[in-house]
Amino acid sequence: MNKGSFLNNKNEKPLIIFDMDGLMFDTETLAIKLWDKVGKKFGYEIEPELVIKTIGIDVKGTEKIFMDHFGGDFPFMEIRTLREEYAFRYMEEKGMPVKPGLFELLDFLEDNKIRKALATSSERIKAEKYLILGNVVDRFDYAVCGDEVKNGKPDPEIFLKVAQKAGFNNEECSVLEDSESGILSASRAGMKSIFIKDVKDLSEDTKKLVFKEFKSLLEVRDFLKSIL
Repeated sequence: MNKGSFLNNKNEKPLIIFDMDGLMFDTETLAIKLWDKVGKKFGYEIEPELVIKTIGIDVKGTEKIFMDHFGGDFPFMEIRTLREEYAFRYMEEKGMPVKPGLFELLDFLEDNKIRKALATSSERIKAEKYLILGNVVDRFDYAVCGDEVKNGKPDPEIFLKVAQKAGFNNEECSVLEDSESGILSASRAGMKSIFIKDVKDLSEDTKKLVFKEFKSLLEVRDFLKSIL
């Protein structure tokens, strides 16, 4: 892969767009455990496989997945609210589980004057709490959250909106993602996608849409170092 294939047609630096859960913070593993814990309090067995289906999906999409599985009487919002309370309590007590390489990558982008944005399926109030707990609240130039778009991932709306907000053309953006829905969303937005696996791998068809794949954000930093 040569340098020119990553930069835009004017050989300029791209906008780097970050997902949040599972990409910046190791929150998906915790979510699987907490859905199970809280579900049992309400008399439901919430299997890891069901939670994994919701990775990268916004609240409305997640609710639909749960309701389709358990039926219309499933108290989704009650269980989700309690799960969120448990998650925040855990992070406040034990600290935010930051993914390896996050700070190093952010430092590199800032040192090289590369603009960065956040595009997360989480609602803004939740995203801001996570960013504060993760000590990165002031490190993004732009942000669009799940409650600020009509259509969640895999629809491209969130990436299109953050590119517009930042003043970049779609092809000038590169997206860091850990989920199937995120990679599909980036592809449909006409953006390059970089996949960093978290708890679930991509399907073979979706893998074909990926520009590059790495094991960690530190590897992303090293790749960018080699071409910029």
